[in-house]
Amino acid sequence: MEIADRRIDGGKPFDWGRTSEDYAKYRDIYPPEFYRRILDRGLCRDGQRVLDLGTGTGVLPRNLYAYGARWTGVDISEEQIRQARLLSEDMDIRYLAASAEELDFPDRSFDVVTACQCFWYFDHGKLMPELCRLLEPGGRILILYMAWLPFEDRIAGESERLVLKYSPNWSGAKETMRPIRIPDVYKEKFELVYHEEFPLQVSFTRESWHGRMRACRGVGASLTEAEIALWEEEHRKLLEKIAPENFEIRHYGAVAELKKDRMDKKKVRPGRRKQYAD
Repeated sequence: MEIADRRIDGGKPFDWGRTSEDYAKYRDIYPPEFYRRILDRGLCRDGQRVLDLGTGTGVLPRNLYAYGARWTGVDISEEQIRQARLLSEDMDIRYLAASAEELDFPDRSFDVVTACQCFWYFDHGKLMPELCRLLEPGGRILILYMAWLPFEDRIAGESERLVLKYSPNWSGAKETMRPIRIPDVYKEKFELVYHEEFPLQVSFTRESWHGRMRACRGVGASLTEAEIALWEEEHRKLLEKIAPENFEIRHYGAVAELKKDRMDKKKVRPGRRKQYAD
């Protein structure tokens, strides 16, 4: 499904379905420490009902499946969902191709909603009320992100510059370690109860880093086949010049946890404090 959003890449169209096979092969790269931060929050485990928005190829549900949560993954791309199902054949994970803003689940169907590497794609004016409806009182939204640091890592920086040569308006570039931005609309029904940003080292070979870069939005999801071929030729030559066969890339991870109000703020009488049964 082709998407064009003026907030992203200057409105240049992209389609994750075009790179789903690469995504499945090269983007399951979060290190154990990334998942440990989630589990240490007491989330995505022990029978909790978890809805994973923008699930892609099901990276989050597949890697946390053993910890006992009951997972549902949704993604707007049918090709991504097809890959997720193939990779999860021995797991009891439900996958749906659907828009996050238009889900047809009953009220209070979930204890946790996750959004990994996708939160900026959504229409939050529509999504926030829907998530409030779908979550139990006191339920959590867990927003997750990981990015390489181009100003701190030479290989990442040089690879990024080559992507910008072919996709000059690509908005995935020039990352620095920072908190995840939460749109103001969430303040109506949710409270930010935790956030953390932390450095990570992620291991690659030349081939896996090349595949990871090809599977990004600025290359595989948006360039023509001819442009991808030219980018690939240049990128392989670049890596032969500056990268050993095995190396690590500096990244950072970020977590933001939102808690659904147990009471509707509009129903609280003036002068009275809300009482939470935590």
